[in-house]
Amino acid sequence: MTEPLLIPCPHCNGLNRIPAERIGEHPKCGRCKNAVLLALPFDLKQTDYASQIKGDLPLLVDVWAEWCGPCKAFGPIFEQAASQLIGKCRLAKLDSEANQQLAGQLGIRSIPSLILFKNGREVARQSGALPLQQLTAWLRSQGISA
Repeated sequence: MTEPLLIPCPHCNGLNRIPAERIGEHPKCGRCKNAVLLALPFDLKQTDYASQIKGDLPLLVDVWAEWCGPCKAFGPIFEQAASQLIGKCRLAKLDSEANQQLAGQLGIRSIPSLILFKNGREVARQSGALPLQQLTAWLRSQGISA
């Protein structure tokens, strides 16, 4: 039997222990009872950041802004990736305008920017919008299979 995975809830930031073999069973948060794994990206905010980068499932963050054309074009691709990566990687969107302090802390110089976190640390970064195939290829190169 494998060790349970620690996964933060995207709704309340509660840390959940989920047996690896039960990842595909739509686990619910022990604290707020909402789904822990989502088929769509969730909104990441400054107040959630420290909690959300923790855990055993990687977190891919799309840093974007409402006024950015390439960001808007990439949005549906990122959503499609989220549905393909359930249980392998969590996806979140960080609005750089609404969370300027965090965007600065992360050293965002251009948008859209993708940042991949594993076990609380940034492990990879990619600037620019990517087609779905290129995004999944980049994630595979980081050890995440789609």
